[in-house]
Amino acid sequence: MRPTVIDIAREAGVSLATVDRVLNARPGVRDKTIRAVNEAIDRLGYVRDLTAANLARSRSYRMAVMLPDTESQFIQTLAAELTRAGSLAAASRVEVSVHRFPAEDPHALAAMLSALPEAEVSGVALMAPETPVLRDAIRGLRARGLPVVALVSDLPNTERDHFIGIDNRAAGRTAGVLMGRYLGRDPAQVLVLGESLLARDTIERRRGFDEVMLRDFPQVEALQTLETHGSATTLRQVVTEMLVNAPAVRGIYSLGGGYRALTQTLDELGLSGKLVVIGHELTPHARAALESGALTAVIMQNIGHLARSTLRVLRAKADRAVIDAGQEQIRIEIVLRENLPLSA
Repeated sequence: MRPTVIDIAREAGVSLATVDRVLNARPGVRDKTIRAVNEAIDRLGYVRDLTAANLARSRSYRMAVMLPDTESQFIQTLAAELTRAGSLAAASRVEVSVHRFPAEDPHALAAMLSALPEAEVSGVALMAPETPVLRDAIRGLRARGLPVVALVSDLPNTERDHFIGIDNRAAGRTAGVLMGRYLGRDPAQVLVLGESLLARDTIERRRGFDEVMLRDFPQVEALQTLETHGSATTLRQVVTEMLVNAPAVRGIYSLGGGYRALTQTLDELGLSGKLVVIGHELTPHARAALESGALTAVIMQNIGHLARSTLRVLRAKADRAVIDAGQEQIRIEIVLRENLPLSA
């Protein structure tokens, strides 16, 4: 027979009202009493039916997601998947609002976070570079009791509660293995492109890539990262200049984004399909580049899984419940022209 709150009260030597206050994290209970109730819960193996409890209280969850306001197809798809996941979760009283912030303005993001109404928000997810002003803003959210999760790009030096995304360092190592094996044993150089060197996912992917190249493929020189700031014009300029002046470049590693500008530039230079090009995220432009042979391989993560995991983790954090680590693990996938998944 499953233990009940009556059993917990008897085991802990407290009233039912006290057990209810502890289970719902209400104020007015001494630390000693909270410990006694939690120890009784552990001894009895009590598992709370949070769904029933929330329905009984008519509790709803309002999750705010902050994404950079760019033309990135990955960001656009992620925003759409988050909205879709919110619609599917509406029956469980979960609502999602997606907010966009200027990608190059951490102060604007911090202002938006501080303006979130505490009474109307149950949790916050954000994809942003880690900066001092963002660390302060997250500290402010946590002080207000709001759970915060980092999405796609981790924020390990902040007080965020959880990270949702692939292991970006492992993704970079995967790219390194693919690049080295495709290039073969002859000496070569690799051009590396990144939108922002402030983004943790970019930093970790580059670090993982370099680890593998130095260890396993010393004949390949990975050049310094060329920062594009998400600008197609900048990407075209730096790629053209590098390829014209560095004839030893036989591979390109894109740390994320800019596929349309990159493939157009390679086509104009007569190099489409002649270089090993490896990137991240299966956007529509990446799919087209794989199909044409301009792109060699893509390392991706399931965006639908990212969106659903975001809502599940935020809700668990809001309920102070345990997270199913296996369910929330976002896996690295390698996509080639030969194994392209069907379009959605």
